[in-house]
Amino acid sequence: MPSPSVEKQTEILNWLDKQRPAMTELLERVVNIDSGSYNKEGVDAVGRVFEEWFEAEGIPTNRVPHGEFGDCIRAHVSGGEGNRPVILMGHRDTVFPDGEAKRRPFRIEGDIAYGPGVADMKAGLVMNAFVLAAFKRFGGSPYPLIGLYTSDEEIASPSSRPVIEDEARNARVVFNAEPGRESGNAVIGRKGASFFKIKITGTPAHSGVQHEKGISAIGELAAKITELHKLTDYDTGTTVNVGIVSGGNAVNMVAPLAEAQVDVRFKTMESRDAVWDRITEILQTAYVPGTETEITESRGFLPLTQSPESKQMFDVYTAAGADVGLTIGGEFTGGSADSGFTAQVGAPTVCGTGPVGGRAHTPEEFMRLDTMVPRAKTTALAIMRLTS
Repeated sequence: MPSPSVEKQTEILNWLDKQRPAMTELLERVVNIDSGSYNKEGVDAVGRVFEEWFEAEGIPTNRVPHGEFGDCIRAHVSGGEGNRPVILMGHRDTVFPDGEAKRRPFRIEGDIAYGPGVADMKAGLVMNAFVLAAFKRFGGSPYPLIGLYTSDEEIASPSSRPVIEDEARNARVVFNAEPGRESGNAVIGRKGASFFKIKITGTPAHSGVQHEKGISAIGELAAKITELHKLTDYDTGTTVNVGIVSGGNAVNMVAPLAEAQVDVRFKTMESRDAVWDRITEILQTAYVPGTETEITESRGFLPLTQSPESKQMFDVYTAAGADVGLTIGGEFTGGSADSGFTAQVGAPTVCGTGPVGGRAHTPEEFMRLDTMVPRAKTTALAIMRLTS
């Protein structure tokens, strides 16, 4: 597939150069909508803002509905039909509770924007929208473009993962607009993650009168925590963290119930399989005889590893960045993202292509407004330089 003409490239990049005010306006609208992962109404409200914006730009969209979590929105821009598409991906949900947008709405101080989800990752969604619009206005894309606006990444994408994987299996490349690192770099590797809850049952008894008849669920949980934490191996990058525990009904009762939530991180699928073999052994072992353990909930992410094809795409992306004045390197992070799903189904994937920001998941989350246009131009130029 031949690259677009120099004239087309110039039209697209020049138009993007003028879009910072419009980008900022759209960003303010979506940041000021609460869209925690479990707030379907809010996540879908953010989706409607983008649907209306795409409609005004003449870009068709469709929804993949979901009853519990937000719907997935898919925008499409034609180009080079018959070729595998380029996917511009991002999630609309945040980690923040309802009311957060009212307590600390979008604000700007100098070149820095603040607000819940401003970097992670509503700025990336806005940037992707303008890249799609640029190609819709001026043509020139060597491939069809798909904007994928998902709904529940912050809780490991229980509803979005099948949609993401289906789209990625046929993708030429996936650009995931998670925030650029504070250094300005993109992301070349991420850990995978497993999150699970366990429930342990024992037998209650009066702790002073019939202590010997009790079977302590808390005692069993304590033993399991000790064994689980032994699985952490910094040399391989595997960590196991029991982050939340609860249990018992009264101080003078042998605890009949205990629960815990566990976070497991790993760099490779092989590491995941190895640590899960050991976790399974621990969960199946009754350290306090008579207790029973069950996993009540489990979800997670796959690791983002850089394949040779992903490395090739990353090189195209960083070269495009250099041509618009950016120095973009690659970083590894222990944080997980939907890019792991796309990479593991074989799609060349570049992550962290969004505007630069930091302090995600905190009240100090910020995004550098002066990076919105250059990062958009980098993505657009990289798309125009893709070859078959």
